Amino acid sequence: MPHTNLSTILLVEDNIDDYEATARSFKEAHLDNPINWCKSGKEALEYLKREGKYANSSTANRPGLILLDLNMPGIDGRKTLELVKQDQELRKIPIVILTTSSDEKDVEQCYKLGASTYIQKPVDFEGLVDAISRIKDYWFGIALLPRDDNNG
Repeated sequence: MPHTNLSTILLVEDNIDDYEATARSFKEAHLDNPINWCKSGKEALEYLKREGKYANSSTANRPGLILLDLNMPGIDGRKTLELVKQDQELRKIPIVILTTSSDEKDVEQCYKLGASTYIQKPVDFEGLVDAISRIKDYWFGIALLPRDDNNG
């Protein structure tokens, strides 16, 4: 039976236009889960580990799902994925790669590192809404997500 509470989604995306399009597509797809946005892999890791500016934050809830872009400056999505999946506390969080890359090496590497799903970002808004709607139907309608005992 799917969770009735709305799991937080962590969106890790450095491009503000892509973030805004994704946030709009959430609304269009009636995905009402709370969204937290991190603009880099470094920020996402601080958020997930409650470090840096998130150290005493009550809003840094452990997400039920991470949507992760690959191509970001600094700690990119590949390294972020690797570090999350190496962490005993964080590794159970499903990570959906949502990126423009269709490079077979990226796909292969991400699955080897522990990605739950790899989705190439559609180029148009309608396609993005459809992709988000399918993510919603699967991850929040069919799949059971692990509970986070640290959220209280």
